[in-house]
Amino acid sequence: MEGKVDELKALQPIVMKQLQTIFDKNRTGHAYIFDGDKGTGKQEVAKFFVKLLLCENPSKNVPCETCRNCKRVESGNHPNIKEILPDGQFIKIDQVRDLISAMTKTSIEEGRKIYILHHADRLNNSAANTLLKFLEEPDGEVTAILLTEQFQSIIPTIRSRCQHIKFSNIPRAILLQQLQHQGVSLSMASTVSMVTNSLETAIQLANDEQFAQARKTVLKLVETVRKNIHEALLVVYEDWLPSFKEKSEIEQALDLLLFAYRDIVAVKANSQSTYTYPDMIQSWREAALHTSYESLSNQLQAILQARQNLQRNMNRTLMMEQLMLKLQEGYTFV
Repeated sequence: MEGKVDELKALQPIVMKQLQTIFDKNRTGHAYIFDGDKGTGKQEVAKFFVKLLLCENPSKNVPCETCRNCKRVESGNHPNIKEILPDGQFIKIDQVRDLISAMTKTSIEEGRKIYILHHADRLNNSAANTLLKFLEEPDGEVTAILLTEQFQSIIPTIRSRCQHIKFSNIPRAILLQQLQHQGVSLSMASTVSMVTNSLETAIQLANDEQFAQARKTVLKLVETVRKNIHEALLVVYEDWLPSFKEKSEIEQALDLLLFAYRDIVAVKANSQSTYTYPDMIQSWREAALHTSYESLSNQLQAILQARQNLQRNMNRTLMMEQLMLKLQEGYTFV
């Protein structure tokens, strides 16, 4: 478990410290909500916490992994643990009733009983109200762990009876590592990890032909706008406008454009930050030489302004023409 615990600590340092302190001070509560985006390690951390609570000889707030209880948690057949998943769209009242009856049976082993609700935000009303009664008056030593990506969708009366454990987004360095393990190139991994924090969504984007094309179009635009405003406008008419029809697509393309100019700022400042387009560094160096910080700041502002204009439903062709002229200004006087 050592290596696994280190991984979880790197992924969720604050959460792991919270849970280990709870265990260390013997302050285990009767209900927790683990709240965080997809891919933030909620299930793995829940498993760690369950093992820790049931382990026969934990050491330094880490489960031993070798006792009978640890092994049964690992293999998923410990009689004192129940897990509930939504049945179709919702977690239903019958599932909660079965759970409560299982938790109150005397046939279960001595010691703490634990139940885990996956997608707890999907409890329908009757199921939520039935669970609420059990949360208020659990029978014996019972701990509930509710996992959710939608904390606000859990009814307030349940939220107020649980300790809220907030999972932070994955550090970008770890996401980059995970993506490369999955065979995504460094340049594409660097770009998608700026667009999303979810490993699953990042992998989908990295393999999406349309996204690869969008990335190409944005980089082509950055290159041409430096050299020639007429060529840049041609790229807008021939590549940009036909490719990005939906508002969400234009929004994403403007974000990708913003990240390119942020890269140029980072290169100019000799910053050690992780770039969005590491494959373009040579080109960014050249751009950084021929533009001032003030111009770069104006260019970033111009892109943000275009994003606002998009929300105001400005004519898209006009919006892009204006943006090209403003981006070009940055290079004229250097």
